Amino acid sequence: MEGQVSKTTAADAKAASAVADSGKAVRGSQSLADRLFLTLRSEIVEGRLAAGSKISEPELARRFDASRGSLREALMRLESLSLIERRVNVGARVVDLTERGLLEIYDVREALEGMACRLAAENRSEDDLVELRQMLERHEQQEELQKGTAYFQPEGDFDFHFRIVQASHNDLLIDTLCNKLYYRVRMYRYQLGMASPRAHRAFREHSHIIEAIEAGDGELAEILMRRHIRASRSNIENKLSKQN
Repeated sequence: MEGQVSKTTAADAKAASAVADSGKAVRGSQSLADRLFLTLRSEIVEGRLAAGSKISEPELARRFDASRGSLREALMRLESLSLIERRVNVGARVVDLTERGLLEIYDVREALEGMACRLAAENRSEDDLVELRQMLERHEQQEELQKGTAYFQPEGDFDFHFRIVQASHNDLLIDTLCNKLYYRVRMYRYQLGMASPRAHRAFREHSHIIEAIEAGDGELAEILMRRHIRASRSNIENKLSKQN
């Protein structure tokens, strides 16, 4: 399948609204370029700026009453996150969501997040362990997870995979997975939806990974994360095959 994949869950919408509300308090201290970047990033991840759609700088400048300089700064930052791309004789476009692109991301994630788990087990701090446990406890309270219908991963420190990478304490790995690749991954997650028959199983897998990190067993933590991501990939492949 080439082209767009879409649809979101109710949990996605509620979480996005909460994130938007929490951001209002800090907007006063942000530059116009910052606000443009955050707004456009959210719209791309959530699909309000459709995958593959052309970016019209004049149209965005009118919409946000923004200078060309501020807008171009925001677009350059989005390009650095691989959310938009520039093509010769075409201009800037939102990246496409394709099956091939998704599976390539899974290949990269399996290798690098597996490594992150091993390093997290080796470099873990007491604060890391406490925060990982608290995060998992918050996840367990999700109504959708308790029903077994979905397992939503909120953004940033409340995202299991994001927090594991942070616990690796490897700056290059953190930059690669939490900055350069992170929002491309969230774009696929959000627009594919988080509804999954694996909700309960995925949560248990997260619990076992944290147990291995707590025990300082880097080899086991890496194996468990690789298996977890491979199982998620298999689930997505099955879901996409049914849509074709």
